[in-house]
Amino acid sequence: LPGFQIDVQLNIMSFLSPQDLCRLGSTSSYWRAVVRDPLLWRYFLLRDLPLWTCVDWKSLPEVEVFDKAFSDASDKALYDYMAVYKKSCPQGRRSLRSSRPRYGAVTSFLQSLVTQAEPRFAMFGPGLEELDNSLVQKMMTCPEILLVAGLPHRQIHGIGSGVSFQFNNSQKFNILTLYSTTSVERRRARTEQAVAVNKMFYQENSTEGNQQAVHYSVIDQVKKVCEVVDGFIYVANAETHKKHDRQEERARILAMIDPALGPPTRPLLVLSCVSHTGVERTPCVYIAHQLQLNLLHQPWMVQDTVAATLDGLLNGIEWLLEEANCKNAQ
Repeated sequence: LPGFQIDVQLNIMSFLSPQDLCRLGSTSSYWRAVVRDPLLWRYFLLRDLPLWTCVDWKSLPEVEVFDKAFSDASDKALYDYMAVYKKSCPQGRRSLRSSRPRYGAVTSFLQSLVTQAEPRFAMFGPGLEELDNSLVQKMMTCPEILLVAGLPHRQIHGIGSGVSFQFNNSQKFNILTLYSTTSVERRRARTEQAVAVNKMFYQENSTEGNQQAVHYSVIDQVKKVCEVVDGFIYVANAETHKKHDRQEERARILAMIDPALGPPTRPLLVLSCVSHTGVERTPCVYIAHQLQLNLLHQPWMVQDTVAATLDGLLNGIEWLLEEANCKNAQ
């Protein structure tokens, strides 16, 4: 009967929200023990994880989490799925940030006293060219979301340009948009439904063990951009109905953020982008694992974004500016 009673309790608690369970656990020592049940929190983790719209270097659950046994035979300890959920859940991370508003206000005031150049970010990736809606065009034509603060000027002949934006009517920043090739070649590739040759990179093959590995390096013009920017924005195509080679994408990301080209701590924002609302997308947590971002040695964040509406973009930009300002202040 006691075991049956516990099973009934766990079944009932599965209908509560994780937030309600945390409140319930604060009422007594009995409920504190009951609500920590690993089976219950594993259920919540597997259920909610595909719905989360952002994940970062501090909150990404390990792949092994989903395969771990509830009890580790070596020490008989229960795996703490509740702690994993609380660390990974975007709502929990937002509440943690909002709990320090005074520090943020003081930091912004002190930064306003220091004259700083606009932070610059290099933006690249297949999501700039493969989607039905243009993310860059939407960013340029939605002043109510993101204000254009400076006219575009050509940075790299044929494949890149820079635009200054203003975030929240205060912080200015510059985005250098790097395309794989010229606009004429991109339009031709779309018309012919072909893959345009990416002129930003050149391939270098090497052997790792018994396997042939693919490595990329950036061309000299792009290398100069990588040497001066304060961070990177990678626009990933997250639409599930299209084919993706995440290993090749990862190789190109590594070429851009190569520590030999600049400080190794510069942040990387990955915009997990779809054309418009309603398109089936790959969850951002899966994108992070597919690109093996957990192996990077710098701050990163994956943010779900919609090109047609710019949903999610400002959340990513806010994180990127905060990280870039922190690195510049060090």
